[in-house]
Amino acid sequence: MKNNPQKIILQHYQLVNKQVAAEMTGLSPETLKKYRLEGILEKDIYWVVINSRVIRYNISLILDWMQNKDSNPQAHIRAIENYLSSLPSAQKKSRTNRC
Repeated sequence: MKNNPQKIILQHYQLVNKQVAAEMTGLSPETLKKYRLEGILEKDIYWVVINSRVIRYNISLILDWMQNKDSNPQAHIRAIENYLSSLPSAQKKSRTNRC
């Protein structure tokens, strides 16, 4: 009887372009860019660089930030921690028995 492999539960974190992020947040694309450049939205948490011309926004975390940044910052920190722990790079590598 084989052991069940460890299940990895990934939450859904959608990466969207600036137009979609602006529409969903009510912020202008220029404001999103300003927040990026000023460090208000941190790289590799709220946005990622795909290549030199493409940036994608983590809409789930941006919306959570907007909701909780003033009223419940600890909840937002937990949301960031959940996101980071859900990344494949944060998963434990499974060990196989070698004979």
